[in-house]
Amino acid sequence: MVGIFSLMTGLPGPSGFGSASTAEQVTENVDASKLTAIITGGASGIGAETARVFALRGAHVIIAARNMDAANSAKQVILKSNPTAHIDVLKLDLSSLKSVQAFADNFNAMGLPLNVLINNAGVMFCPHQLSEDGIEMQFATNHLGHFLLTKLLLEKMKSTAKETGIEGRIVNLSSIAHHHTYEKGIRFDAINNKDGYNDKKAYGQSKLANLLHANELSRRLKEDGANVTINCVHPGLIMTNLMRHSFFLMKFLQVITYLFWKNVPQGAATTCFVALHPSLKGVTGKYFLDCNEMKPSILARQETLAKKLWDFSEKLVS
Repeated sequence: MVGIFSLMTGLPGPSGFGSASTAEQVTENVDASKLTAIITGGASGIGAETARVFALRGAHVIIAARNMDAANSAKQVILKSNPTAHIDVLKLDLSSLKSVQAFADNFNAMGLPLNVLINNAGVMFCPHQLSEDGIEMQFATNHLGHFLLTKLLLEKMKSTAKETGIEGRIVNLSSIAHHHTYEKGIRFDAINNKDGYNDKKAYGQSKLANLLHANELSRRLKEDGANVTINCVHPGLIMTNLMRHSFFLMKFLQVITYLFWKNVPQGAATTCFVALHPSLKGVTGKYFLDCNEMKPSILARQETLAKKLWDFSEKLVS
């Protein structure tokens, strides 16, 4: 109930920020000039706002996007208001494992360090379809593509953290929708099946997977002694291109639940807070809503489920 109250009122929580805080507000006085960050889906919506604010704070931003025209437009918009912004654009289609591999190769060829990885891109409420690798589209894009991307960039993040002494941070964009998934959380035996497919539960499944991935990777990074953290965020309800498969339903919901909705600068706040705020140094394996730590679902906290998903994902990407 506290979460709902703070969401409606915009009152700040223990962090000093709340649902009404914007990405610029939560990063005020943050110097990101020594950081290189990759933002998936940085061409539109909260990804583009995240990229803009990172650039505003001095970071070298790599916008990773499927639509290169949109990515280049986003870059030009940022440069117009911030001519000294340091931004590169690289192609990435998260629904294609081949594209993820090519992106990682292209990024590594640039010889850049990597301090921050924002796994932001996603699809929502798609009708049943399979990716080019034969994986259900929401699971493929929202979880598996990011799982492989993180795996391919992890050594670079670890070495950057070691060489610079600056903590590396990974942020997975999950959703409060992770509460609404299939009965056992992940349909391991029927991940690609059309039978029993539900577009809302499939989305919830992929968002639960984002949390489980973060929890298991956090455990492994701690075990490894790596100076890299990983956390999950729920950005809030924001009307963006993500809603394109359910636009009219979402518009209707927005009218009757308008108090709960955020604008894009507010929607990017939790991502920017978790990725950049000094108060979160050493914090890992947590879930944040409105810039404050929240407890995720029971399924999201199951270590055995996280390990099972990790092994399952490893098999799929190999």
